[in-house]
Amino acid sequence: MPIQLNFSAVWSEWPLLVHGVLWTLGLTAISAMGGLLLGTVCAWVRTQGPKAARQGAGLYVELFRNTPFIVQLFFIFFGLPALGIRMSPEWSSVLAMVINLGAYSAEIIRAGIVNTPAGQIEAAESLALSRSQVFIWVVLPPALQKVWPALVSQIIIVMLGSAVCGQISTPELSYAANLIQSRNFRSFEAFIIATGLYLILSIATRHVLNALARRFLWGGRHG
Repeated sequence: MPIQLNFSAVWSEWPLLVHGVLWTLGLTAISAMGGLLLGTVCAWVRTQGPKAARQGAGLYVELFRNTPFIVQLFFIFFGLPALGIRMSPEWSSVLAMVINLGAYSAEIIRAGIVNTPAGQIEAAESLALSRSQVFIWVVLPPALQKVWPALVSQIIIVMLGSAVCGQISTPELSYAANLIQSRNFRSFEAFIIATGLYLILSIATRHVLNALARRFLWGGRHG
């Protein structure tokens, strides 16, 4: 007996899909800003910070780069309450995504920093700039230019990883697809549509992030 597909049964629940897409985009935007900021700080600490701070940042990076994201998420949502720290599913998801992206972006940004020519740093120091000014205005921009494609890819990976946040009832896209199929039993159609939406989101996010880079990192001169 041939399979009878009924995509209209899923599309009729479009408000849930839109809600899920918006939540996925919101989680991605917050985690991208927070994760890149955290990664930048950790990259600076690992390259220029005191020894104890370098070791602490290195431990954080290794811990979160070598454990599954879903375990990190479950630890925050289910484990921290044992210590008296309780957060909503949404804030637990945000924190997990920020910490995860921060660990990966720290190593990516550090790779750009260590490849900064020494002469460029010495020239900046000769102008009596402080260490923080040298880092922010001389070292960081070209470092980000070098590694931006890798950072964009990592942000998209984290966005796609947000699908597991539905496991703790964060109302993102995969949670919406699962809710729809539980109502109409159209699992194949629901997750095919969710897959297509994730693909569109990934491509759109890549274009937006590259456009932002052209505007703010290269001043409209790149590409």
